Amino acid sequence: MIETFDAVLPHGITLSCRASGPRDAPAIVFLHGFPEGAFVWDGLLRHFGDRYRCIAPNLRGYERSSAPAEVEAYRAKHLVADLLALIAQQAGGPLAALVAHDWGGAVAWNFAVQHPQALQRLVIVNSPHPGVFLKALQTDPQQQAASAYMNTWSRPEAEAELEAGDFARLWAVFSHMSAEDPSRPGGWLTPAVKDQYRAVWRHGLTGALNYYRVSPLRPPTGPDSPVLALRFPPEFVTVQVPTHVVWGEADVALPASLLDGLEAFVPNLTLTRVPGATHWIVHELPALVAREIERALVR
Repeated sequence: MIETFDAVLPHGITLSCRASGPRDAPAIVFLHGFPEGAFVWDGLLRHFGDRYRCIAPNLRGYERSSAPAEVEAYRAKHLVADLLALIAQQAGGPLAALVAHDWGGAVAWNFAVQHPQALQRLVIVNSPHPGVFLKALQTDPQQQAASAYMNTWSRPEAEAELEAGDFARLWAVFSHMSAEDPSRPGGWLTPAVKDQYRAVWRHGLTGALNYYRVSPLRPPTGPDSPVLALRFPPEFVTVQVPTHVVWGEADVALPASLLDGLEAFVPNLTLTRVPGATHWIVHELPALVAREIERALVR
């Protein structure tokens, strides 16, 4: 059974959460990406809820979670602070695992570097490590082209464009980033799932799009783009926590080349490549993702 609650954090942010499992059990936290919401983890909350306290927050700016108006409020340090406060309030000790996808993974990579004492292991699903991603954005024309949407979604008119026609461009994102059209008969984007997405998006897209606006990791648009001069000291991006990465290799926005060199930043790394799976692997292959998390939990 999945429960919902609002986690009111000491620094004034509220995160709407979905959860399962005994409150005194070891905890797993699941972080979603864009343009998703906490509901995408429901199957895994049910799967692990017999042994773990599973918590999936809607990140700040999503669904009913706090959505500060200032773009600067979506910087990584604030997102990490939200997660640290949530764990302190809800977990009662270090997490058994932090599981994250897409933008949730961006938060999780930073969190694992800064607060390794707060989690026993990290599981990342199709979310590039910032050190690898920075290099690709600076030097790889294919990655620059694949990530060009990040600049498009940073423009002031992005909300209106994505909301138009019953979110037509957002539905197209799923098709573009999938091996096949997910809305085809038998695909995962069923009318019921679309209604779950609409329920998140109708709270507004500005908070979610502010993640793109505030991020320094966007493709360069010219020779003076700030990303080209950006450097990460090794201690700012090296993850010492045991980390298991699951990667759908048919992800067109975040190709498998983003795994090259990952071991330099994650010395305690295991990796599962999934041929044919796309960016939406959590929807496409939930049983496989569950098995990979199980595998990480027994390391």
